[in-house]
Amino acid sequence: MPTVTVTAPAPGPQTPPVSPQIDRYAPPQTIESTDQRKIEDTTNIIDSGDAVKYLPSLLLRKRNYGDTQPTLATRTWGINSSARTLVYVDDIPISALISNNNTNGAPRWGLVSPEEIKGLDMLYGPFAAAWPGNSIGGVLLITTRMPEQLEATLKQTEALQTFGYYNTFGSYLTSNTAGTIGSKVGRLSFFLAANREESFSQPLAFITNGAAFPAGTQGTIPALTKTGTPGNVAGAGGLLHSIMDNYKLKLAVDVTDWLRASYTIGFWDNSTFSTVQSYLTTANGTPTFGGIPGFANNTYNLNEQHLMHALSLKTDTGGNWDWELVATRYDYLQSLQRSPAGVTAGTTFTTNGLIARMDGTGWMTQDLKAVWRPTGIEGNHELSAGLHHDQYKLENPTWNAPNWLTSPDNGNNTVSTYGRGKTETWAIWLQEAWRFAPAWKLTLGGRGESWRAYDGFNVAGALASAQPELSSANFSPKASLWWQIDSQWSTKFSFGQAWRYPTVGELYQIVSTGPTFAIPNPYLQPEQALSFEFTVERQDRNSRLRFTLFEEDTSNALIQQTQLINNVFTSTWQNVGLVRNRGVELVGELKDAFVPGLTLSNSLTYVDSKILSNPGFQSATGSSSEGMWAPYVPQWRDTAQAIWRPNENLAFAASARWQGKMYSTLDNSDYVNGVQGSFDPFFVLDAHVRYQLDKSVAADIGVDNLTDSKYFLFHPFPGRTFVASLKLKL
Repeated sequence: MPTVTVTAPAPGPQTPPVSPQIDRYAPPQTIESTDQRKIEDTTNIIDSGDAVKYLPSLLLRKRNYGDTQPTLATRTWGINSSARTLVYVDDIPISALISNNNTNGAPRWGLVSPEEIKGLDMLYGPFAAAWPGNSIGGVLLITTRMPEQLEATLKQTEALQTFGYYNTFGSYLTSNTAGTIGSKVGRLSFFLAANREESFSQPLAFITNGAAFPAGTQGTIPALTKTGTPGNVAGAGGLLHSIMDNYKLKLAVDVTDWLRASYTIGFWDNSTFSTVQSYLTTANGTPTFGGIPGFANNTYNLNEQHLMHALSLKTDTGGNWDWELVATRYDYLQSLQRSPAGVTAGTTFTTNGLIARMDGTGWMTQDLKAVWRPTGIEGNHELSAGLHHDQYKLENPTWNAPNWLTSPDNGNNTVSTYGRGKTETWAIWLQEAWRFAPAWKLTLGGRGESWRAYDGFNVAGALASAQPELSSANFSPKASLWWQIDSQWSTKFSFGQAWRYPTVGELYQIVSTGPTFAIPNPYLQPEQALSFEFTVERQDRNSRLRFTLFEEDTSNALIQQTQLINNVFTSTWQNVGLVRNRGVELVGELKDAFVPGLTLSNSLTYVDSKILSNPGFQSATGSSSEGMWAPYVPQWRDTAQAIWRPNENLAFAASARWQGKMYSTLDNSDYVNGVQGSFDPFFVLDAHVRYQLDKSVAADIGVDNLTDSKYFLFHPFPGRTFVASLKLKL
């Protein structure tokens, strides 16, 4: 597995950091990196998010091939925490900080084609002042390529999944076509990437009906819910057919030898159709929905179009001063989800329904950064500073529609539910990296932030509410001390405070269509994290070993709860008094192990995650949440990988991922595995072979989930999947 820790300068088997931000601003975090070649040699990559799945302590929650909602879980926070990790592409944020969930809070991976990725760097923890409190889990920096001469690529990837669970058995195909072209002429360079992906998914939900067996039907499968109550299965839902297109153009001009201006525009288009399969039949064998509304909840048509702009000015003087300005804008041009209100006789739906819209939603960000090296670029002092501003806007009406398929986009002009609101943050930060002795470096920093939430408004049926304005001003200190003990050993201690502010989705978004409903909380408080890390690392030419102790204490932790209410999964948000995540991370890598060209690596993470205080918790059963495991954080996570390169043209890779059970309830009452809504332990094996025929042609073949492990992470996850690709390069 390709990894690196930048705090130790001794040569080793790892990949060096890829992002220019790391050299420029010297962030004190532990960093793990990978580059394009190693991604291609080891990973069955279909979507750009696949590039991160073997990095230490990370989990990419990807429900299916062609998923539009993969979220990133880190060592201290699991899935359902999308706003606790930041993702940037060439310093452009693609994190969707409008929500903190597994749906519209997922990073906008579709704006990055796998073919344009040069490499990525994962920075763990909130120890750098340059990033906001959303870096509690970490910061992922994706760096893409800009050509130096004419180049073009064309790649075709096919993935075939076999899946079987309950009474659903099938094969599901994903096809991805990607092309790039770019060049540099004088001081002007451009890069154009286009990608089309068509996918068919396994069911993402199983439709339950409590303890009931619909009268006059057969085919119901007796089952339990995640908490052990009856949850009989009547069919499958969320069988998605998705077509995604993304186009991206990057333009850059070298204004001078030291100043570059860049403009990036990205367009993403997605059409998804969700269908269902009923297991129920009447006495004479005719298929029926049995009057169960879950079949309607899992049926919808979704059409989305998003547009992203980014403009940057950056200097590279090689002298005492450098600065950069980055401004971005992200707009939901169109976002409409149409769904029926219910079911009728047989396998038909009601004519009336709902139309949920999010067009008008979006965000803007601006960052101005500078670095001053008073004693030169190789000097002992490096002072960096910056200003930040962002604004996030939610616009989410759900309209009543006389005909859910053909009514105008505003239905009959009456709303069923409506969520609206804005958040805004201003920030200033300062950081000093001081090499006060040849083997020592002290990094001190601080970030001041002023946040407010305003213009909040909700409608639910006949009830309309203007929500109160919220505000908070906070300061977050940072400190890190690094010591290079000798040419092989180094150690580091880091501390960071971070404030993570509620998103507009947590505060105001009401979701009343699809398989999961959501109820916002306009009174949420910011969460405050105190993070600590102690690292010891040894590395030489062929090996390295890193041992890290970490702890994170989060006050007023913002945690989502999902409960099955009337056979509908309903999510709510709340502040939890105090959550402690304390653990150990062990990362090892050995190059030329046993035979030349063989690299072995492993990362093992243990976390003791406890709810220490939660006085506001209420339970109908009298249970308690204090002393329980924090939701969505597994106790164990391990990733092992073997890569063998017998020559420059051939690479074999085998990877294993293991993770323990996660709870999704505050009182840990969800003890049942293998059912809809559960978060199961899993062990997954992947294999990959890459052959570079010549400079212009490369072929890949592999398999994900080789042993066809069956597990749920709320949704049933993909079965055994065969992946093959062919790439042509000019």
